Amino acid sequence: MAEPLPIYEIERDIIARLQRDKRLILSAPTGSGKSTQVPQILLKHGLLGSGQVVVLQPRRLAARLLAARVAQELGVKLGEEVGYQIRFENCTSAKTKIRFVTEGVLLRQMINDPKLSGVSAILFDEFHERHLYGDITLARTLDQQEKFRPDLMLAVMSATLNAGELKKYLSPCAVLASVGRMFPVEHEYAELPAYSDKRPVWEQAADAFSRYVHCGGEGDVLVFMPGGFEISQTIEAIRHTSEAKGFILLALHGELPPRDQDAAVARYDKRKVVVATNVAETSLTIDGVRLVIDSGLARVARYDANRGINTLLIDKISQSSADQRAGRAGRTAPGLCMRLWSREEHAHRAAQELPEIKRLDLSEVVLTLKASGVEELRKFRWLEKPDEISLAHAEELLTDLGAIHENKITAVGRKMLAFPLHPRYARMLLAAQEYGCVHQACLVAALTQGRDLLLRNCGKEVDSAREDLLGEKASSDFWILMRAWSFAFNNQFRVDACRKLGIHAVTAKQVGPLFDQFLRIAKDEGLDMRPNEVKDENLQKCILIGFSDRVARRMDQGTLRCELVHGRRGVLARESVVQHSPLFVAAEIREIEGRDREVNTILSLGTAVEVEWLRALFPDDIKSDVHVQFDAQQKRVLAAELLKFRDLALSAKRIDPPPADAAARLLADEILAGRLLLPNWDHHVEQWLARLNLLCQECADLQLPAIRDDDRKSIIEQLCHGAVNYKDIKEREVKPIVMSWLSQAQRELLDKHAPERLTLPNGRTPKVNYENGKSPFISLRIQELYDVNQTPKVAMARVPVTVHILTPGMKPIQVTQDLASFWREHYPKIKSELARKYPKHFWR
Repeated sequence: MAEPLPIYEIERDIIARLQRDKRLILSAPTGSGKSTQVPQILLKHGLLGSGQVVVLQPRRLAARLLAARVAQELGVKLGEEVGYQIRFENCTSAKTKIRFVTEGVLLRQMINDPKLSGVSAILFDEFHERHLYGDITLARTLDQQEKFRPDLMLAVMSATLNAGELKKYLSPCAVLASVGRMFPVEHEYAELPAYSDKRPVWEQAADAFSRYVHCGGEGDVLVFMPGGFEISQTIEAIRHTSEAKGFILLALHGELPPRDQDAAVARYDKRKVVVATNVAETSLTIDGVRLVIDSGLARVARYDANRGINTLLIDKISQSSADQRAGRAGRTAPGLCMRLWSREEHAHRAAQELPEIKRLDLSEVVLTLKASGVEELRKFRWLEKPDEISLAHAEELLTDLGAIHENKITAVGRKMLAFPLHPRYARMLLAAQEYGCVHQACLVAALTQGRDLLLRNCGKEVDSAREDLLGEKASSDFWILMRAWSFAFNNQFRVDACRKLGIHAVTAKQVGPLFDQFLRIAKDEGLDMRPNEVKDENLQKCILIGFSDRVARRMDQGTLRCELVHGRRGVLARESVVQHSPLFVAAEIREIEGRDREVNTILSLGTAVEVEWLRALFPDDIKSDVHVQFDAQQKRVLAAELLKFRDLALSAKRIDPPPADAAARLLADEILAGRLLLPNWDHHVEQWLARLNLLCQECADLQLPAIRDDDRKSIIEQLCHGAVNYKDIKEREVKPIVMSWLSQAQRELLDKHAPERLTLPNGRTPKVNYENGKSPFISLRIQELYDVNQTPKVAMARVPVTVHILTPGMKPIQVTQDLASFWREHYPKIKSELARKYPKHFWR
């Protein structure tokens, strides 16, 4: 008899709404039975007719385990009435009525069969996770339902869902909610913030486990960790506690073989501890869990479109994810969730996860949309629009690969879709036909789809064995992987044999079926997939064609630092065999947070390439460019002719002397920045410029040309012309070049209306001081101003000259622009005092 799950309470409503509205939003908490029971409800009530229900799952592990669970409940063999289909694996048959799939599988099916023949209903499970293909598939399903299949039923299901916006997007649709029968879950937070606890997170989890068991806590334990490394460390830390006695310790993550995954969700007579990634956050039910220990962390995939780099960094989960994890403790009885962060920290976490469409590479999904006839991506029915930079980058990459042209998919693009791979690898496989190495290219593609084949940091003994059996010299890291896989294959993937070379035996075994599948697809596409003997460079060129935007150049031989196209930088992986190749392509670029929290951009899966290959394959992207720069140490301009692939310099040839104009510009920049000084650009030159600026401002009718900042730079460039270093310009005459800005007639106007010296009525000729933005001034002792009763003026008598009146001892008496008033009012008051102080001087 079936377990009385909460979803049954709204069973009739589900049937009625889907029959009437064809669209349904179903909100049901964890453990309500929606993932396993709703497809069975549709089958039981005859809504599927002769068709099937397709249940979309965000994760491969969930799709497989849920299918197995439903098959068991129905008492049928997995792969017959109930099956699953994920990338690279199809466990279904003509009998299948309930098919669990990952999201990309259905979207690809729509390309070949827009009407979705044989599909009666589509269920989008755990939609709150907002996976990229889930969003796109929902949009395409709505289009197909409106255009071709008004009878098609679709339901969007989730435990935590903001139904408001989604209801508007799906309108018209019905909304149902299952209250559920969750047992209460108590939340316990760390006393101090997570950043203040310096212990590794696995030690914190082990300590929480010990406290729970020591205090008499019952039931099984589920621990959430961000990745495989942290999981293994957590299991070891718990194993070494005295409280772990009698517990079965199990790992659960997507890279484990199916047998180990099944073991983690199986029932046991003993208590168990399951340490899992966020694959256990939704869909899967692990019975008996009474305690959840949550690290609050997950490895989150992101894509930086500006740099074209995939990142896989440990990040804090959202409040919504934390609630999902906590709910795992209240499935069968009251439970406890121990969060390894403080209550205050929790309040500052994001409410929801950022949708994948905002953080992942869009090139594969864009190609799929183009194949579906979507030419204008900006007008597509997005649930949430992607970032414009990410969208443009995806189009740019697909254009470079020859997959799209002028917004439309090309014949090459359609052929690429036949391979369930990232467009880069699909393009590489098609190029392999031209170079006669399809067989080898299929193996390369298969080797990159799972986890790393070769383990790292295995010790000197393993490194030595690898060098002996795999070789240490090769023109590509892929050659080493291919040799390693062949070794594992020839040894029947035995763990003991693989361990000697540090080969991950399970991963190696998983490569074989993928390899066979790619070979079958290649054959179906008319490619020559026979294992021909070919030169290494043939396959290297194919890899280059798929990864031309990943061309990298070693910056120096002393380090592993590299420059890539598009102005990026990274570090070549230490284990790479292309360390002595000046030029290579990196099939993988990852920004990874290390165990010390330092973030590094790692270039791996390198393949050596030649400049001549770039010339032949990408003639329009090879350009010669002259690069000129100022060397501050030598105080000299240097120039080189650079050979560039796109924006990456491949080689440099020195040019001596440098181009004169460019050298003059750089020297002028250094002078203007104050890093180089011109001794002859002195006060006299600045005075001449100030005189000219005054007339340009006050006497525009003279039509003298002003010297602005750009003009000053031009004059300095003229001064520097023909020079290549500071020594050449240091003693050059400046004033004649500056004065050449004006013609002879203009210089005469300058001398007349902004003279260097004034002639006063008493015959004196004081020097005039000019300052930008201020009135010009003269400085004279009081006796030198006798008989000068009116303030002198310049600039066609429009600008009064400020007079600094001094004592015979050169101390200031007054600053004025009104001499007449000074003589009339002020002078009589100070004359007697000045006469007493300076008796030897004549006083009027």
